[in-house]
Amino acid sequence: MKKRTRPRRPSQRSAPRPARQRPAAKKAGSQRDIQSLGIRLILVPIDFSVHSKKALKYAVPLAAQSGASIRLIYVVEPTVYPADLGFGQVVLPGVEDELRQKGAEELAELIDNEIGGRVPASATVRTGTPSKEILAEAEETGVDLIVVATHGHSGVEHVLFGSTAERIVRKAHCPVLTIRPSPSTEA
Repeated sequence: MKKRTRPRRPSQRSAPRPARQRPAAKKAGSQRDIQSLGIRLILVPIDFSVHSKKALKYAVPLAAQSGASIRLIYVVEPTVYPADLGFGQVVLPGVEDELRQKGAEELAELIDNEIGGRVPASATVRTGTPSKEILAEAEETGVDLIVVATHGHSGVEHVLFGSTAERIVRKAHCPVLTIRPSPSTEA
């Protein structure tokens, strides 16, 4: 047996509800909240990939809102070539010097193009293992926040290459904000 339903009367029809509106955030209050975190210096590791530049795009407005400055760091990994004749591995310092110089030039260009004059910014180039050098820079300069990009490696890639961001998150003395790659840039 079918259940009988009463037809709705025109007066009972409900008008479509307006979209629920969020209360407007008070800019002054939220800015005070960010400033109360005490963020004065933000370290942004850069490897000149799309991912690290995306992390910088997050760091700049965060620094502007908190009144902080940004410090960019680029780490040149030592270039080691296997040698013939059983002499072991050979390090070519000229290559490292060239990479350091090119890195410093590119960091200066990033500061000009991406940061402009919006916040105070500086840059450094170090040589060594990226995670160790980034953590050492953070400790030495007393940074309050590290904003680092993840490259989205998983599985075999993660095992082979490791994760600099993961090591930083585990060992940093300060908070770390990780920026994931967008789905369109994941490889």
